[in-house]
Amino acid sequence: MTSDELLQAGDLVAIGRHRTVISSEFADSLEPGDQVLALSHNGQLRRLPKAVVSLVDEAVSSASRAFTQLSDVSDSAINRFFALAAEALQDDGRFSKVRDANQRDEESARARGRSVTRLVLSENMRRDMIAALLMWRDAPMSRDSVVNRTQHAGWSVEQRAAPLGVLGFVFEGRPNVFADATGVLKGGNAVVFRIGSDALGTANAMMDVIIRPSLIEAGLPVDAVVLLNSPEHAAGWSLFSDSRLGLAVARGSGAAVSELGSIAQQSGVPVSLHGTGGAWMIVGEEASADRLESCVLHSLDRKVCNTLNVVAVIRHHASVHIPIILRAAENAAAPRGTRPRIHAIQGAEEFLPKDVHIVVRRSEGEMTESQTTVASVDSLGREYEWEENPEFAIVLVNDVGEAVELFNAYSPQFIVSMISEDSAEQQRVWSSTNAPFFGDGFTRWVDGQFSLLRPELGLSNWENGRLFGRSGILSGDSAFTVRLRVQQTDDELHR
Repeated sequence: MTSDELLQAGDLVAIGRHRTVISSEFADSLEPGDQVLALSHNGQLRRLPKAVVSLVDEAVSSASRAFTQLSDVSDSAINRFFALAAEALQDDGRFSKVRDANQRDEESARARGRSVTRLVLSENMRRDMIAALLMWRDAPMSRDSVVNRTQHAGWSVEQRAAPLGVLGFVFEGRPNVFADATGVLKGGNAVVFRIGSDALGTANAMMDVIIRPSLIEAGLPVDAVVLLNSPEHAAGWSLFSDSRLGLAVARGSGAAVSELGSIAQQSGVPVSLHGTGGAWMIVGEEASADRLESCVLHSLDRKVCNTLNVVAVIRHHASVHIPIILRAAENAAAPRGTRPRIHAIQGAEEFLPKDVHIVVRRSEGEMTESQTTVASVDSLGREYEWEENPEFAIVLVNDVGEAVELFNAYSPQFIVSMISEDSAEQQRVWSSTNAPFFGDGFTRWVDGQFSLLRPELGLSNWENGRLFGRSGILSGDSAFTVRLRVQQTDDELHR
């Protein structure tokens, strides 16, 4: 729908099963040439400015042309791109330009009271990006690999992995997403992506200094990787509503990601969504004290989606296990010069510090808060977005069965770790929890690069249902379609 169709304040429009009245504020915001996107899942409207629509249309068109050109590009040229990009990142002179842009982004974000936990381009992040690019350089090509072969008398059928097309991404404001986004080249795909506005300056510097020069030198079409140079959320909405995409991937969590997924789905675009983050840990009857302490400690090193968020402790072991958990959390906070915050559920407060106040560091500044709070069972679905103070919930349960029930009812259906030396307890939780990621130790292993030696395009939980035919880790070489190719040796073959 375009704004030229004269939506007026007070108009009643039908959007899916919803009836929406146009507000005066929305009607007044429209300008000639704008488009209006109707969201069928909630009946809301989104304004797509004319300039943003044109930007996205040109980006997808350019990437579509580059995708066609990639079919004539050799495997060695694609591998050379990754080698060149890694080399460019290792060059201090070139990288200094990216670092300068990142520092400006960081300063701007801090001034606006924004979180910079994932924004800062540290040396560790730089090394991880280099390692990821080199992983892609050395990984087998997947764009024309044989998936299966069926032999008949006089003929055979091969199922072969083939490139999917143009992939669209909306990334959170993290500067290290380039190794993830460019990984789609390994499968012969092109990519258009939007990054969070906080990191847009860093992203433009990465494109100018690292990505485009490496594409050109390797002999790849420069538009095989396109950054949407727009801070507006409308760029993501417009991208995900473009039916030319082969796949739309939204990283992050919360309502914004859910909305992007709905836009893609109503536009006929396959979608991979993250959903809410936050890992769960269940402490079994036969938990090892040393293993429990180590796993909690290493699950709280920083706040990302796979950070420990909820610990379920069996009530009659609480006096033993909760002090171990608290000690591990204190040790995780100590290098940051902070202390942990604990949310007690179903009586866990009995075993936690009372009337203790700590300094809590948040993006908007420091404040003094209670170290322990009492929370309701309904809060088990909350993801604690902490900055410097590790923050999570402890819930008391009567047995492992109750812990499983709470996970299935309240968690985002993401990660569960079962701490127990009893294989039967392990098997019970594996079989009965609705989680795509299950482990018996720390939770932070849920990462494509760390666990599968493949930089991930995105993690997907089961918050919106189980995934069809794939795991919750989407990597660059796992975005493909399947073509069938027949070789006939019998000239008289017929049906």
